[in-house]
Amino acid sequence: MPEQNNPPIAKKEPKVTKIFGHELVDDYFWLRGKEKQEVIDYLTAENDYTKTKTNHLEPFIDELFSEMKNRIKEDDESVPYKFKDYYYYNKNEKGKEYKIYFRKHLNLESKEELIIDVNELAKDFEYYKIQTMKISPDQKLLAYSIDNTGYEKFSIQIKNLETGEMSSTGVENIGWSFEWIDDKTIYYILRDDAQRPYALKRHILGTSPETDVLIFEEKDITRSLTVWKSKDGKYLFMDSETTTSSETRFLDLSNPLEEFVVFHSREKDHEYNISHKDGYFYIITNDDKATNFKLMRTTIDNLTKDNWEELIAHNADVKLTWSYAYEPYLVIIKRHEGITKIGIFYGKDDARNHDVAFPEPIYSVSPGDNFEYSSDVLRLRYTSLITPATIFDYQLKDKKLVLLKEDEVKNYNKEDYVTTRVNVKVRDGVQVPISIVHKKDLVTPAPTMLYAYGSYGYSMDTNFSPTLISLIERDMVYIIAHIRGGGELGRKWYDDGKMLKKKNTFYDFIDCAKYLLEQKITTKEQLVVAGGSAGGLLMGAIMNMAPELFQLIIARVPFVDVINTMLDETIPLTAQEWEEWGNPNNKEYFDYMLSYSPYDNVEAKDYPNILVTTGLNDPRVAYWEPAKMVAKLRASKTDKNELLLKINMGAGHGGASGRYEHMKETAFIYGYMLDKLGLTKK
Repeated sequence: MPEQNNPPIAKKEPKVTKIFGHELVDDYFWLRGKEKQEVIDYLTAENDYTKTKTNHLEPFIDELFSEMKNRIKEDDESVPYKFKDYYYYNKNEKGKEYKIYFRKHLNLESKEELIIDVNELAKDFEYYKIQTMKISPDQKLLAYSIDNTGYEKFSIQIKNLETGEMSSTGVENIGWSFEWIDDKTIYYILRDDAQRPYALKRHILGTSPETDVLIFEEKDITRSLTVWKSKDGKYLFMDSETTTSSETRFLDLSNPLEEFVVFHSREKDHEYNISHKDGYFYIITNDDKATNFKLMRTTIDNLTKDNWEELIAHNADVKLTWSYAYEPYLVIIKRHEGITKIGIFYGKDDARNHDVAFPEPIYSVSPGDNFEYSSDVLRLRYTSLITPATIFDYQLKDKKLVLLKEDEVKNYNKEDYVTTRVNVKVRDGVQVPISIVHKKDLVTPAPTMLYAYGSYGYSMDTNFSPTLISLIERDMVYIIAHIRGGGELGRKWYDDGKMLKKKNTFYDFIDCAKYLLEQKITTKEQLVVAGGSAGGLLMGAIMNMAPELFQLIIARVPFVDVINTMLDETIPLTAQEWEEWGNPNNKEYFDYMLSYSPYDNVEAKDYPNILVTTGLNDPRVAYWEPAKMVAKLRASKTDKNELLLKINMGAGHGGASGRYEHMKETAFIYGYMLDKLGLTKK
């Protein structure tokens, strides 16, 4: 194939939308038709152009990939966990893209039984992902949901673990959750044409999905469904939720053919989640202005609010997020000063209540595989910017963390690195935390990568990444900005970065970047910024608002066409997103969204170097959004900096599914970044 030295120029076919006195002109609407050959040809041309502009980097990218691959333990095994009569675990084998799952009966000295080899299942597919795996109550069957396109259209498959027989249930296009009720019955969430999880159905193995019983259908297009079981296995829960409202139903599994009962009817701005233990429902709720939530409980035979008993009061400094109920105690997940805390709760005013203590001041932690309802040991997943992924067992009796495994990272010594957290005062006086990692004794100003997300109340935790070492070892600083719109500092932190306050997200990031320049941590010529998905919206916004601050902007699967997408209810997720961004059919929200929507604010001016990535089958941020953004930038920008679009033609929102292929994508991005910073040699 001949080299393509000039960027592809997308044709213009104006599509005009008239709304609130505005004429929105979308010259590149035609790119939405991926079934058309001209669209595929254009996207292929973009890939060819990117390849041409990065051909000289291929040896370096290969070197980076080898460096990353050689740093991990390619042959590895997870820590086994106990579920009923078996110990379950998985392995990675050298050279293989996917995990292999095993179990042993009763004890770890028993014969190893193969559950499933994902490499075998994936061998005929460019993309393959198992979303959910569930063992039947009698432990004879495995149900698992697969996606082989990246479009997140999951189907449920069955493997008989006694005979090895594989079969399809015929259940297609399900959501992310399903549950076994007995050894032949599965409850699952179905999705509609806009990919919204909207209906709960019951499937009996061996029957046609056409005969599956519809249990519940959510007709409000802004709400989506999830289903899960209580830890004691006594109740099935189904939640209908938006980002600001919950409605949970429950089913007593001792009478599984009875109807679901509404725990508490949906109310505007009332969020809650529930767990069950010893005849009580435990409720994490923001009722009665408990912005950061509180813990309540009520008896099963009296669900009215008047019967709710407060166990943990609302605290303006500590946000409660979830509770997990075990026989002796509750695990309370909470967040204080940006750090996740694991609370052990025995009862109101019980002297045994405490938070688990961890070895570092800045870390990330979450519950691990805990399937033993009566256990007094809690498994935890722990990491930090300098500590590889670690598995602990927390022994409640003596409050002791027992190290089971820390991921092996070759040619890495955590003592050579330092991580800190600093508060940055932004333009409206708010203190925004940033988390920093770099080599000890690093001389600044230094090349720096600033990363952020800032949406949905999702917190950017300080997780270890073995691939990041390739940057830090080249004397780069890596920084996470915990900007508003995320959930690091409680619910108000989220509320102050959404809807009609969304610009705070962008301003916080810009001000954090300016802080790095003012403090001479880095320079404009050395500053790279990156974000993906809603973090890609952030990248699109700041490239219009402050392009002069950055050497390179990396936008992965970026949500950049805000107005057009939020006006189109047929696009997956649109209606459910109105509580995040606002509904542009309302003039107040339309005007505000139009003022920052990246695609609508591209201008004839200088932009920095820009690398954009996407996946052709992405159901969350359609490929055409980044493609249109790049096309419009090319037609408008006045500089000679590079603008590249790289499309994975066989994947979706998360990129490649295999571990090596995913690492190759990272190596490409890092290789391109390091080249722009002049760091292709150690």
